[in-house]
Amino acid sequence: MSFQVKEPVLVIGLGGAGSKLAMDAKETLNSDCMIISNDAKDFKPGVTSVHVSTESVINPSVQLIRGSTYKVSEAIKDKINGYSTVVMMSNLAGKAGSAIAPVVSEICKESVAGLVSFAIMPFKYEKDRIFNSGVSLKRVRENSECTIVLDNDALLESNPDLSAKSCYDIANSAIMHVVKSLESSEITGETNILSTSKEGQAMEDSLRDSLKMLYENAPPNSVKSSMLYVVGGSNIPVGVLNSITSMTSGIISESQSQVDMTSDESNVVMLSSIQGMTKFDNYDPLGAIPQEDSLDWSTPECSIDCQLDLYQLE
Repeated sequence: MSFQVKEPVLVIGLGGAGSKLAMDAKETLNSDCMIISNDAKDFKPGVTSVHVSTESVINPSVQLIRGSTYKVSEAIKDKINGYSTVVMMSNLAGKAGSAIAPVVSEICKESVAGLVSFAIMPFKYEKDRIFNSGVSLKRVRENSECTIVLDNDALLESNPDLSAKSCYDIANSAIMHVVKSLESSEITGETNILSTSKEGQAMEDSLRDSLKMLYENAPPNSVKSSMLYVVGGSNIPVGVLNSITSMTSGIISESQSQVDMTSDESNVVMLSSIQGMTKFDNYDPLGAIPQEDSLDWSTPECSIDCQLDLYQLE
């Protein structure tokens, strides 16, 4: 079942990385924008914002930021009301993104606003962030009509010579290509893996790297369908376009292609619908337990000040 984008549309950016993506998406979709963060430096002049205050705590935990987000949940809900579609941008490798994303997705679900969630996952060496990103993604997937996941670690595995900044730039560019297509192409209303490659490669090599990145995240038999975005189509011979389209059709049973003529650089961006387990399900050690066999809270883990006069015992 495909997800239908309906106007009016609100783009929400969470934290530093999410706010930058949201500003770009706002221009692309010609929509309204809102930024939610615990750091006032992420706010932009003239853009609606909600400050998640952690008061005097300088280096708050993910759980404290999440608890503080619940304190301003009514303000967030008031600003979401009236919109038919919400596009949420979050970097789940960051504290703000992984803390705030489950709360905002929950509010959208309660507000009956169709939610498209873009989530960026951490590098493998960011071991302290992997667990929180997995917990957050699980909640976001449950509350979203459509979830689009880009894994920084899989991108680095395919291109080990890239710097972290280069990975971020490639990831942001790939996300923007999908955002541009939201109004013109159908996106499966499930979990979708976004994969791509670095620019400047032959198209066949770019397709190979995109497939490699995809299969780093999910086994081949879990891929139901795929949308292939060919970037820089005006500079690519038609025979090459036909070739990579045929290659994709031979690998993935259901595939479609869309050519982007607006870019000077050429590469491939793939958006693949996944059914079943992904590697992100292993980020939370308890995530493998079936839902019906597990005891879980409807409210994600958070830390709040209960105003209890109790001393902490070490």
